[in-house]
Amino acid sequence: MPLSKNGETIGFIGGGNLAEAITGSFIRKGGLPPERILVSDPRASRRRELEEAFGIETSGDNTQVVRDARVIFLTIKPQVVKRVLDEIREAITPDHLVISPCAGIPTTRIESFFADGIPVVRIMPNIAALVGESATGLAVGSRVDRETRDRAVTLCEAFGMVEEIDEDLMDAVTGLSGSGPAYMFLVIDALADAGVKVGLRRDQARRLVAQTLMGSSRLLLDSGSHPGELKDRVTSPGGTAITGLAALEEGGLRTTLIKGVEEASRRSAELGCLLNGGEKTTNDPAFSPGFVMKRR
Repeated sequence: MPLSKNGETIGFIGGGNLAEAITGSFIRKGGLPPERILVSDPRASRRRELEEAFGIETSGDNTQVVRDARVIFLTIKPQVVKRVLDEIREAITPDHLVISPCAGIPTTRIESFFADGIPVVRIMPNIAALVGESATGLAVGSRVDRETRDRAVTLCEAFGMVEEIDEDLMDAVTGLSGSGPAYMFLVIDALADAGVKVGLRRDQARRLVAQTLMGSSRLLLDSGSHPGELKDRVTSPGGTAITGLAALEEGGLRTTLIKGVEEASRRSAELGCLLNGGEKTTNDPAFSPGFVMKRR
C-alpha cells in the first residue's frame, strides 16, 4: 500500500522533532515525494528549517493542513490538544484519518471533538523514528475500519516496526518502548565505561557496544528465538559470559530494569490522568485505585 493514497497529501500539525523524524522517514524510506507533505508550525524560523531540510511545503495555518491533506498527524504537545482540535474541528471530515502520538490522550477524547465517523488512530513511537527504526505501539479508535487500520499501519511502518495493541496498554508501551531508548543509552554508556576501565579507548568501546546491541537485537528478531535460549548459546561452562552474567544478576540488573519500566508506565498513566481532568486512561489494575489523581 503506497504512503500517499491516490496522490493525497499527508499533513502534520506541529513541526517539532517527531514531525521532522517521521517526515524524513517518509521521504527516505517510504519514497514519499516531498510535495505530498504539508507541515504547520507557528514559528516561521522552524518552517524555513523544514522547507530547507526536506523541500516540503509548510504553513502557519493549522486549518490549511486539514483542508489540503487527508492524513493528519497531531504532532503537538498534549497540553495544546484541546486548543488545536477546537481550531480544526469544523474542517475535519470523515474522509480524514487522524493519527495521534499525543501521550495520555485517548482516542475517545479526540473523537469527542469531531462529528461521527471520523477515524482516529493513536500511536506511541520512539526517538529511533529519526533513523526509521522506531518501535511503535498502535491502537485504533472505535471508528476505524479494516482498510483504514491497514493504512495507518503502512504509514507507521515507514518509520519502524509496528505492534498493534489494545489502547488500555498504551501506558505500558510508553514505559517500555517509548521510554526504552533512554534505558538503552544508559546501558550503552555504562558498558562503554566498562570497556574503558578494562583498557579500550572510549570511541572503540562505544562502537563495539552499539554494534553488539544492534546485532543482538537483529538476531533476536530474525531468529524468533526466546532471549533466554540465545543467552544460553553464548554462555559456556566456566566461561566469560556466565561469569559476567552472574555479576549482573548479583547487582540486580533484571529487577532494576523491570522496576524502571513499571515506574515509567505508572508515570505515563499519571500524566494522562492529569491531562484528562482526573479520568483514568488505563484499565490495568496495577495503576489503580489509589494511583488515580484528580486535578486540583
